[in-house]
Amino acid sequence: MRALFSTRSKHDYLDDALTLLPGWIREGEQIRRTLVIDDSQHAALTERVKVVADALHLRPEISRRADQTRIRVGHGNAPLTEGEVLLAARIEDAYRAVTQP
Repeated sequence: MRALFSTRSKHDYLDDALTLLPGWIREGEQIRRTLVIDDSQHAALTERVKVVADALHLRPEISRRADQTRIRVGHGNAPLTEGEVLLAARIEDAYRAVTQP
């Protein structure tokens, strides 16, 4: 990993990591994802995300409208961090867990 950081910028590394997260869209210094899930899946997802976010000391924005759950990670006024990309990956794990039969 040290070679990766020494030869490439942090911004490039995070962009590469984001390519591994399908469905996440970068908007400046934030990333967002919209999920189509039902109310019970939303509740389960929110609980799982809260546990991970607390451990990482991050606060994603999670909102619900109709059958969509919208998640936004990042502050918008500060560069995206490794922790925020890690949180997005953990959100994907939680999403898979709550939607699998």
